[in-house]
Amino acid sequence: MTRKPWDLTFTADPTEVAALRRIMRLHLGIWGLKEVSDEAQLCVSELVSNVIKHVGPGTPATLAVSMNGVHLRIEVHDPDARALPTLLEPNVDTEGGRGMALVDALADRWGVQLHADHKVTWCELVTGPNAADSYSSSPRIADGEKASDLYVAAPQRSANGASRLSAATAECVVIDAIADLLHWLRAQGHDVDNTLDRAQMRFEAEFNGVGESS
Repeated sequence: MTRKPWDLTFTADPTEVAALRRIMRLHLGIWGLKEVSDEAQLCVSELVSNVIKHVGPGTPATLAVSMNGVHLRIEVHDPDARALPTLLEPNVDTEGGRGMALVDALADRWGVQLHADHKVTWCELVTGPNAADSYSSSPRIADGEKASDLYVAAPQRSANGASRLSAATAECVVIDAIADLLHWLRAQGHDVDNTLDRAQMRFEAEFNGVGESS
């Protein structure tokens, strides 16, 4: 399975956290890494909240996600190289430091990279190298591949005769297809967030079903 690195610019604001968690959950579902989805979402929440609290609401930032060997790497970039995250022993009288303490407990490792004009706070979660093997042969995967081929088959054939999707563009095509469907649903007056949640619930139920039967 190709797990192409991706990044997303956002504004550090409490209202953005839920959307970033959802995006992380969806991407990990596509990558077949459901086993670290909960931990990854919590790490995203804490890293983003750290920027909001210590750099300030409204700060332009970037979420970057990639694979480093068998580790899922989550990075949050922000423009303040002076406001460093701190790891404190949390207690009932201490507000600060709890977020990074949670990251420290969840992640296999974490750190901070300082640059001249920005910093990168990162963490890595260990994943099973063969976590997606049993899922990759699911009929749902085959159906998804057929659907993605149909979605772009006509434009590709007219341009170069190709009938299948390249690995480099597969993820972009799927995201575009989902976005188009969401636009259509919104135009019909449907609740897009509710639709995404229901789709995710069905995906997770089918994912667990595949895992149990394999």
